[in-house]
Amino acid sequence: QVQLVESGGGLVQAGGSLRLSCAASTSIFSINAMGWYRQAPGKQRELVARITSFPRSTNYQDSVKGRFTISRDNAKNTVYLQMDSLKPEDTAVYYCKAETVLFGTTSDYWGQGTQVTVSS
Repeated sequence: QVQLVESGGGLVQAGGSLRLSCAASTSIFSINAMGWYRQAPGKQRELVARITSFPRSTNYQDSVKGRFTISRDNAKNTVYLQMDSLKPEDTAVYYCKAETVLFGTTSDYWGQGTQVTVSS
């Protein structure tokens, strides 16, 4: 079991920045990949950014490339999402997800979500 706790959401004006944090209850060395997803009202949950452990790689949704950066601090078991140049369309609940593989079985764990609201 992996427990995830997100923080850092809030209200910001367009063009502003926020940094989201996702703290894991276990060493993130044991987690194959971590990602940030978001869900706006009336829409499906979508991938925003994802970072894998081995090999280390990142990928982003096209709409956030160049504005958002995903990173990890292994010592703190925490993954971050730095969000710059925020737009009103970035408004959503942001969720952290951890993906583990143990003896060939893949499991996904989700955090509770944190609200990000960007005003125009």
